[in-house]
Amino acid sequence: MKALLGTKIGMTQLISEDGKAVPVTLIKAGPVTVTQVKTVETDGYNAVQVGFELGKNLSKAVAGHLKAADVTPKYIREFRITDTSEELTIGKTFDVTEFELGDVVDATGTSKGKGFAGTIKRHNFERHKKSHGGKGNVRKPGSIGSMYPQKVFKGKRMAGRMGHDTVTVKNLVVSYIDVENNLIGLKGAIPGPKRGLIVINALAKIPAKKGNA
Repeated sequence: MKALLGTKIGMTQLISEDGKAVPVTLIKAGPVTVTQVKTVETDGYNAVQVGFELGKNLSKAVAGHLKAADVTPKYIREFRITDTSEELTIGKTFDVTEFELGDVVDATGTSKGKGFAGTIKRHNFERHKKSHGGKGNVRKPGSIGSMYPQKVFKGKRMAGRMGHDTVTVKNLVVSYIDVENNLIGLKGAIPGPKRGLIVINALAKIPAKKGNA
């Protein structure tokens, strides 16, 4: 099953065969343990639920759910699957050996939170002139609506919380694999801080084009 959970370590560079520096994000991925297998007959769709890392202070409901797998994971995630021919059983583990160099994957993480931000930083607005009648309204957003219908439309770009969103970067190429240390390197940048949870998913992905590794 080409899907793993991992924690982000940071970025580095690899030198390719043609001498070019390749930016790579290192992730400590797996091993993950199958905690539940869902099927069309029982749940209405095919999916596999996996657990990662060692958790503590689990609720009785979660501990009871994980009793069959005999694990206490910190993170639990679910992956939809279309290929049901692979034998998936509760307690089975997967690691970086499921991947090969050149595989194309999607990486999902939570972007860094930046707190409350104004429209200039959050939406790249321009500021007003500081002279000639500006009245000091340099960074204010200005009008946010008309007299009718006397409300602010949803989706209006305004000041507010910035960052800490779920972001998925698609079609990243696996450029490095270290089986001994459970490390996998993906070409490019991945959202989130160091030690943040990263979901790697290569299910139903197209093969990588030559020259992208």
